[in-house]
Amino acid sequence: MTSLIDTPLADHQITVRKAARALGRHGLAHAYGHCSQRLDDNHFLVCAARPLGTIAPGEEGRVVALDEPLPEGVLGEVRIHREIYRRRPDVGGVVRGMPPRAMSLSVLGRTPRLLHGMGAYFVDGIPLWDDPQLIRDDSDAERLAGQLGGAAAIVMRGNGVVTAGPSLPDAVVLGWYLEDAARIEIDCLPAADAVRPLGEQEARRRATRSGRIFERMWDYLTHGDPE
Repeated sequence: MTSLIDTPLADHQITVRKAARALGRHGLAHAYGHCSQRLDDNHFLVCAARPLGTIAPGEEGRVVALDEPLPEGVLGEVRIHREIYRRRPDVGGVVRGMPPRAMSLSVLGRTPRLLHGMGAYFVDGIPLWDDPQLIRDDSDAERLAGQLGGAAAIVMRGNGVVTAGPSLPDAVVLGWYLEDAARIEIDCLPAADAVRPLGEQEARRRATRSGRIFERMWDYLTHGDPE
């Protein structure tokens, strides 16, 4: 695991700010939402408690310890990030977003299926957290992280999504892929009987990371960022 010593905190701060602004710029979050990046086995860095698209260059996030209460001024739902990092040593970044099409699909009690290439990255499933309430206590955060399990994303009914990836840029890209998968699903609802979902083997083969797949989407989402 990369540690605070290996990578300067200032570099992590820049990545978190770029991710936050990308989420806001591309409609994956609005007034509500947050993102974080793991720093080491015991700490993560969460963005400033502001609408993501308004976070200014140089505006610092907060370091949160996995084994301590949330610091004063950190948003309550950041406890979701903490619980995921506690359970998933493979996760290096978490996004709590509000993508509109995934939200619309969720109120139908549905999450995107494996219908196209970018949806293939959710081959292990996208669970539905069937509760529209905000996550404001540790027990709910623990249950949500438990339902996420080893998946890349969880959709919260009428309340946005959470994506988790090996790094924060990965989690941001997964947020964009999830919203695109929801777009495809909604577009195809009128012809649902004719839809041909990907098979599991098709999806696993398609979910490649070669050819800078994630890196190119990250470059697209952060293009023009002031930092």
